[in-house]
Amino acid sequence: MEKRRRYLVTLLGAALVLAAALTGCAPAGPKTNRVVYLINGALGDNAFYDSGEAGIKNIESQYKVETRTIECNFDAGKFQPALQAAVQYADVIFVISYGFEDQLKAIADKYPNKIFVNIDTVVQNPKKTITSVFFLAEQSAYLAGMTAALATTDTSLKGINPAKVIGVVGGDTDPIVSAFVFAYENGAHAVDPGIRVLTKSLGGAWDDSAKGKQAALQLYDQKADVVFQVAAAAGIGVLQAAADRGLYAIGVDTNQNDLEPGHVLASDVKNVGTSIEEVYKTIKDGSYKPGQVLDMGLASGGVDLVFTAKQPVLPQSIVDKVEKARQDIIDGKLAVQMYNGENVWQ
Repeated sequence: MEKRRRYLVTLLGAALVLAAALTGCAPAGPKTNRVVYLINGALGDNAFYDSGEAGIKNIESQYKVETRTIECNFDAGKFQPALQAAVQYADVIFVISYGFEDQLKAIADKYPNKIFVNIDTVVQNPKKTITSVFFLAEQSAYLAGMTAALATTDTSLKGINPAKVIGVVGGDTDPIVSAFVFAYENGAHAVDPGIRVLTKSLGGAWDDSAKGKQAALQLYDQKADVVFQVAAAAGIGVLQAAADRGLYAIGVDTNQNDLEPGHVLASDVKNVGTSIEEVYKTIKDGSYKPGQVLDMGLASGGVDLVFTAKQPVLPQSIVDKVEKARQDIIDGKLAVQMYNGENVWQ
């Protein structure tokens, strides 16, 4: 009996040693404590890039992780070195890759253990490790078009002329900006098919506020009452032009309603930072899946049109009409057409 007891103790000890050894050999989860925010442009736009940076800073604070932001300042020569620097430092890389999608695909395939999250466009690499956050910008831009149309047809608003004309200034003619313009026109024409929508592209001068202002002034000179800016930092010039002329603008990406008080009707918000935080939360809790395309629209809070301002401009009747359309889109009662590739810059 004693011999049997010693045998069982020895067997149990061996099992514990084996279990400990197997536990020590178990594969560790992916590292997630170093995060890079890699942008093709630059911070300081009070819009898209700054929204993402706010999300990165919230991640840093909430999860006590290390973060770095790498700005390429619209310099094509900086993007590849920036990608290399990102993978050498970070475990998780949030990247805005406009114009550099091929470089992103190549480096993601080369470093399959890194977590790549591409923001605002869909990028799919052969190894299917890149997750893309895609904003349904047409939904909020449609509401922006409705807002502009309702304003230009309400001559009780100060400065509104009898001509039914609105405008839009885009940083470039790429598909992302074109989607905004497409939906803006559709939203305006849903209110009144006779409204003219004038367009101006800055040809890639995303950081030139003087060009943005000049373009907007030209549209105001052509009887536009409201100009929608989809031009990042250059769009600040559009808001300034609205104030100079005593007319109106619509902001983009963040709530810009208080940048020129009394002259910004609303802002078409793209919640880049919030979306980054939501994706990082899934990375930390283990529910993240690489290679997905995550659609962010009105229902998820990825995009929105906001009227909140210290000095509201529009009558409540206009706000109520737009808010009803907003809820109809969320409820599936109003279908907003997605951009179909047509030329909206004619």
